[in-house]
Amino acid sequence: MGKVVLVTGVARRLGGRFVRRIQREPDVERVIGVDAVPPEHHLGGADFVRADIRHPTIGKLLAEYGVHTVVHMDINGTPLGARGNRASVKETNVIGTMQLFGACQKAPSVQRLVVKSSTNVYGSAPRDPAVFSETTPPKSLPSGGFAKDTVEVEGYVRGFARRRPDVAVCVLRFANILGPCADSPLAEYFALPVLPTVIGYDPRLQFVHEKDAIEVLRIAASEPRRSTLNSGTFNIAGDGVLLLSQAARRLGRPTLPLLLPTLRWARTALRSLGITDFSPEQIRLLTHGRVVATTQMRETLGFEPEHTTAGALADYAHSRGPGLLPPETLARSIDRLAALLPAGAQP
Repeated sequence: MGKVVLVTGVARRLGGRFVRRIQREPDVERVIGVDAVPPEHHLGGADFVRADIRHPTIGKLLAEYGVHTVVHMDINGTPLGARGNRASVKETNVIGTMQLFGACQKAPSVQRLVVKSSTNVYGSAPRDPAVFSETTPPKSLPSGGFAKDTVEVEGYVRGFARRRPDVAVCVLRFANILGPCADSPLAEYFALPVLPTVIGYDPRLQFVHEKDAIEVLRIAASEPRRSTLNSGTFNIAGDGVLLLSQAARRLGRPTLPLLLPTLRWARTALRSLGITDFSPEQIRLLTHGRVVATTQMRETLGFEPEHTTAGALADYAHSRGPGLLPPETLARSIDRLAALLPAGAQP
């Protein structure tokens, strides 16, 4: 008989897509999707169980279905629709994870645990190293928000791994996930018609395409392939780095450089209008940036992303349509202006 896989956070689009993908694996017999709210998308042949991982009932599910692999994707930085506010999201991230791991610890059938984490665990500080590896300690631990949640979650992961050394544990630290269906805070930021930035800063950013995110989750949830090891902690990001100014130009979005206190005020105004919510950690990212090394992702996990950082942004941009300053239109305007100028002059 094939194994039973339980996936949390399936009401979000990424979780739903992963559920549909993992069902195609030949060694998977059954997939159980769990979330506190019913998903609006189709889950294929998976069984959906409406359950809140903050409650002890999650342990009954593991025992009832004889779950072999748990893929914990219900770790997020923003609420899902009417699901609740930041406080409820934090409870799910932290209390829900603690409850889930406690249930996994007591379930002898569980043999593999995959956790969707984030490169937010490294924080963003002015004296950060140029590139973070999986073993690089952050210069300044995140003091709040989703970044602090991920630090606490990974602390629970280490505790679980010590108590259940027989379980293969894989932590995937994703860079910002982008793509046509991305619903991350950064995707909301890039959707603004004008991008507020911090004056005097042009941070380096990395992205991972949502298709690559699903594929690496599949690899982590499966038995390791020959000469690879899918237990441990891995940074996940596409090749290359983009400056925020480069990303803005490719999106066709003009930037609005602001002093840091003014940007914080703009964050409050946009939040009150319900347009988007700049978290303090996102403001730090837009100030100092963050770049991670992906050597272990390739050499140990054996995963090679199909999309680069630039490719993930391009696919996202294509799905959102041209901005106020489409790059092609801007280039044609510059060419026409250059043609009108005297020879040797520059526009």
